[in-house]
Amino acid sequence: MPLNLIDTPDIPPEVERAKQRFSIIGNSPALTDAILRALKVAPIDLSVLVIGESGTGKEFFPQIIHSSGARKHKKYIAVNCGAIPEGTIDSELFGHEKGAFTGAVATRKGYFEEADGGTIFLDEVAELPLTTQARLLRVLESGEFMKVGSSTVQRTNVRIVAATNVDLLRAVRKGRFREDLYYRLSTVLINVPPLRDRGSDILMLARRFSSGFAEKYMTRPISFSEDARRAMMLYRWPGNVRQLKNIVEQLALFNAGEEISRETLVDALPSGESSKVDHVPVADAHTYEQEREFLWQTLFAMKNEIAELRAMLHLKDNQARTSCALLPSLPPRADSALAEEIEPSPSLEDAEKAAVAEALRRNNGDKKRAAEQLGISPRTLYRKIHEYSLSDL
Repeated sequence: MPLNLIDTPDIPPEVERAKQRFSIIGNSPALTDAILRALKVAPIDLSVLVIGESGTGKEFFPQIIHSSGARKHKKYIAVNCGAIPEGTIDSELFGHEKGAFTGAVATRKGYFEEADGGTIFLDEVAELPLTTQARLLRVLESGEFMKVGSSTVQRTNVRIVAATNVDLLRAVRKGRFREDLYYRLSTVLINVPPLRDRGSDILMLARRFSSGFAEKYMTRPISFSEDARRAMMLYRWPGNVRQLKNIVEQLALFNAGEEISRETLVDALPSGESSKVDHVPVADAHTYEQEREFLWQTLFAMKNEIAELRAMLHLKDNQARTSCALLPSLPPRADSALAEEIEPSPSLEDAEKAAVAEALRRNNGDKKRAAEQLGISPRTLYRKIHEYSLSDL
């Protein structure tokens, strides 16, 4: 059975431009929403916290914000807080005076001084020590800081965009992150979706990575069999886009010019991960199931109503039979025949198909209005139309 990909709804032109500028691949609604959120907050000078799993591409969003805002002609500095030793992080961020510590042979500017007027991206912000968090909070509240070894207060005007793959609220509860700093940083939250929730974006990214590798290293491009594509959609990609890129480039290196089979793909997965290809729902099933929840609840309610109706008629039929036993000359109640004529409850699939078809008929084929009435997204409705061959309605 072919792997069918459903067309995605129209994407705003400003989102398309941002994707082209930063080479972002994908059309999933969750990704589109994240990019649109970044574009909307860009002109407004608020702190932004980008959250998401490792390898999802969080680093693109501070660039979108900086390049689309009033600070775009000023400096943009990205700092990996997890890669700087705890003993030197304050010096890196805020600078130091000569002789402030062993090895401080000259006065040095920190990133907050260098980026004055621009944007600082603090990646892995949860890795900051508590003492540094206190200094950062002061910058956010008043724009003031002091160099290490100095008693002179300096001012800076920077926009801070932070990112983390850590649950910061949990870190707050455990005393590892300041609560006041969390709320200062998270004025606006942008949630970058994991790859497993991006549906057919997985296949788009795989094609781009394979063609890019072939072009860069002048090798013959690889392709993927239908079973391999299905396996890619089933796998949960714990390392997200970064892991997918590594796997595809590994396959492109050792299987140049070949069609990658499911077995070849599974062999390239980390040890112990191959079994997960068979037992995990389709990649966008998490989001898909959430969108369908309302529809399923409606269908179950329909089944319950039918069951209650049948029970009520059965009770009335028994009462009629009792009456007939007392009055043999009277004919049996018609309810008995009615109860026998009621067909068994339809399957959930039949009921779902009927609900979708009825919504389309009521709205004269207007898919957007039909989706709103069903309580599902247009993308889910398109999938159901294709699945039940309802395109002629």
